[in-house]
Amino acid sequence: MKKIFIVSLFIACLGLGSCEKELDIVNPNQPTVEVFWKTADDAQQGVNAVYSTLHRGAISRWLPFYYIIRSDEGRSQSPATDIVNNMDQFRITDYNFWGSYDIWRDSYIGVFRANQVIANVPAIQMDEAQKQRVISEAKFLRGLFYFHLVTLWGNVPLMLEPSTTTDKPATTPQAQVWAQIEKDLSEAATVLPAKYTNPDDLGRATKGAAYALLAKAYLQQRKYNEALTPLQWLVTGEGSSLYSLMPDYRENFIITTENNAESVFEWQFQRNPTENHDDDTDPRADNLNYGTSIAQFFAPPGIGWSDGEAQRWVVHQFLKEPTEDGGRDPRLAATFLYDSTDVRGPNFTQIYGETFAKRYGTDNGQRVWFRKFLNDHWKNEEGYNSPNNWRYIRYADVLLMYAEALNATGSTAQAYPYVDRVRQRAGLAPLSTALPNLNQDQFLAQLKQERLLELAGEGHRWNDLTRWGDLGPELAQRDPAFSTFVKGKNELLPIPQQETDINPNLNQNPNY
Repeated sequence: MKKIFIVSLFIACLGLGSCEKELDIVNPNQPTVEVFWKTADDAQQGVNAVYSTLHRGAISRWLPFYYIIRSDEGRSQSPATDIVNNMDQFRITDYNFWGSYDIWRDSYIGVFRANQVIANVPAIQMDEAQKQRVISEAKFLRGLFYFHLVTLWGNVPLMLEPSTTTDKPATTPQAQVWAQIEKDLSEAATVLPAKYTNPDDLGRATKGAAYALLAKAYLQQRKYNEALTPLQWLVTGEGSSLYSLMPDYRENFIITTENNAESVFEWQFQRNPTENHDDDTDPRADNLNYGTSIAQFFAPPGIGWSDGEAQRWVVHQFLKEPTEDGGRDPRLAATFLYDSTDVRGPNFTQIYGETFAKRYGTDNGQRVWFRKFLNDHWKNEEGYNSPNNWRYIRYADVLLMYAEALNATGSTAQAYPYVDRVRQRAGLAPLSTALPNLNQDQFLAQLKQERLLELAGEGHRWNDLTRWGDLGPELAQRDPAFSTFVKGKNELLPIPQQETDINPNLNQNPNY
């Protein structure tokens, strides 16, 4: 399911009362809602359109960019000062800044499409099992879109029915949005298959994906007891036979080993050689970009734009603890390109076919680039149509979430084995050997380190810091951008001003 086509029914744009295209002009060649939802094929095309939202430019590029670069593991030295100010340094200069506003729009386009499926598929005469699966896929994806909306903007409009351009939905309390996410994912998990037998269904949401995202939703609210149930299905229950850690950590980030045993849910991308746009509402479907352009914005100078980079302090964290055989943590080279990705230094480190020293000299040693989204393992350039999937939830993440939930609920000793599995894959000594008998607070402090090293540059750090209550100006010691962070404000992005201007029912976030 690397390439998902959409149908003309969904060629519509959606803002919360705003729209960039004229929707009052009827195209007689396009089917309407009234005539479209008739067959099982319509239902399948409808849910495929929801998945297609994940290919859109803003949500496939700027969404992970925001989660990574706003956190203390990332930074921007882009010559585009609006990127630096709005995406990194908490100097929000424009409440309609295109990066965040486009994520908002794409997320609600996804919600709109999911709502269409959930509202219209029940009336279609089709195989009941297939019908319920399609509806559950839409619920999973709606939960995914709202997970992003609530963690980026907080109190957002909760829209559960197909919307129109005249709707003016009110701001919904954050707790109510979370409750709907929990409901959607719980209902999806009861219906979705544990795995698919048809290769054409590769990449669709599974029971494990729904349980893993549900666990993330619970953890983000610090509902640790509730998180245990979906995590137990994945770690000690039926799901434990479906997932495992890949022996080679690097295999989680290269195109030849996508959708592997460690993958719980991936955003599927594919290169279209004829692509020239990434708007899946454009009728030129043959030219649609099914890839992601984030690699072009993360790749080093001379290859990409280098709008987003990693902080050097994270590199030093990898060097604190050697492997059991005295070597360097292998996750470091898989995570970053920098002067010593090759342990022998800049004269041996390869940056897209040339040594670091040849490209940048030997006095440029503070720059570090996130590697996991890049394509340097198979070509010496980047572009706007990377086929490298976003491994959105890996089993290693699940194991560490389970350890966190166990520790938070008073079962610290029982949490050790799940951290051990992640560490041992990297060649490190088991935590139960290296740091036995930690108390609850000490274990959490160590778990923060484990998540940093295992998941750096994958888009989890911002939510981790939020959940732990660690966001604040004190992070400026390792990320100077946080010197301008204002508590009670910068945890969330501002609601786009255009939306609040045209919809009096929307409330702006605090202190904006």
